Amino acid sequence: MATDQKILASEDEELEESVQTIAAEFREGFEQVARIVKPAVAVFGSARVPEGDPAYDGARETGRLFGEAGWSVVTGGGPGVMEAANRGAKEGGGQSIGFNIELPHEQHANPYLDIQYTFRHFYARKVCFVKPAEGFVIFPGGFGTLDELFESLTLIQTRKVLHFPVVLVGSAHWHDMVDWLRDELLDGRLVSPDDVELLHLTDSPQSAVEFVLECYDRACAANPARRFKRDAQ
Repeated sequence: MATDQKILASEDEELEESVQTIAAEFREGFEQVARIVKPAVAVFGSARVPEGDPAYDGARETGRLFGEAGWSVVTGGGPGVMEAANRGAKEGGGQSIGFNIELPHEQHANPYLDIQYTFRHFYARKVCFVKPAEGFVIFPGGFGTLDELFESLTLIQTRKVLHFPVVLVGSAHWHDMVDWLRDELLDGRLVSPDDVELLHLTDSPQSAVEFVLECYDRACAANPARRFKRDAQ
């Protein structure tokens, strides 16, 4: 039985063991996050796209541009879009980080990682994606990608994290979803206009990177303490 499944199915007498296991993973995850050279961006997308796919090539270019700008790139550490972004980060001279996850089908780590750690629990892994990030760039993907997208929006909306940009790359893929958010959620007053404006839609890796960098510069101008010392060197 997988670790998460075992914990969720555990009886009360196993509570202490489960808590200790989760706490140990959070500690190790935070130690890995402390190794990240900041600022950093998190890039998400499908593990299933091969090299030559527009999403793969776009993620690789995005990682390269962030690397050239002196940023670190954090992904889920697997194949597809994750591999592409990590690969690009190394090509651009940036630090490349992969936070993988134990899965039944054994998602393998890609070969372009400076920092690699494999989590057993999704919730610990998610926190370690958000903790170092100054922005999320999201390429087409499945349930896991959507999970990361809406979790980031929820954390920003509820002010559990500092506001950071969430960029959707691939307008043909994301257009209908964004329209649905506006037509159903916004028109139904289930979210506010500011919530929908958290999303920035583009087809260009260059535009995605520039938007994140601009948002970071504006945030640092408003709060100079937010800028990492490395930026001023």
